[in-house]
Amino acid sequence: MADFVLPEQAIEEKFLAATGPGGQNVNKVATACQLRVNVFALGLAPDVYARLKALAGSRMTATGTLVITARKYRTKEANRTDARARAAALIAAAHERPVRRVKTRPSKAAKARRVDAKKGRSAVKAGRGRVVVD
Repeated sequence: MADFVLPEQAIEEKFLAATGPGGQNVNKVATACQLRVNVFALGLAPDVYARLKALAGSRMTATGTLVITARKYRTKEANRTDARARAAALIAAAHERPVRRVKTRPSKAAKARRVDAKKGRSAVKAGRGRVVVD
């Protein structure tokens, strides 16, 4: 799933005073966007929900709310767009199934080469012992 569209009924937006660029404007205008997404309202499959929870980490609350804070830009609209894009990207990434690892076994020849190499190293180290003079 390349793109995920967030339904409006699952989103709650709040604007806060931002830090960062903006000069005195930062102190006067609430431009940072805190986006709260109710994950249960999305109707995700259990495996997708588990992957989303792992990917989100501390951005997911115990009540199943995904919290994204965007304060990179100086305007409300830019931060709102950034927050929605980041939330959609995170949910889209959770929809991607991980590729299963196929177990492989070393061949008999590879095992023999490894044992021969070990024996060679063992012989080198055994030759480093104290020299006994008769």
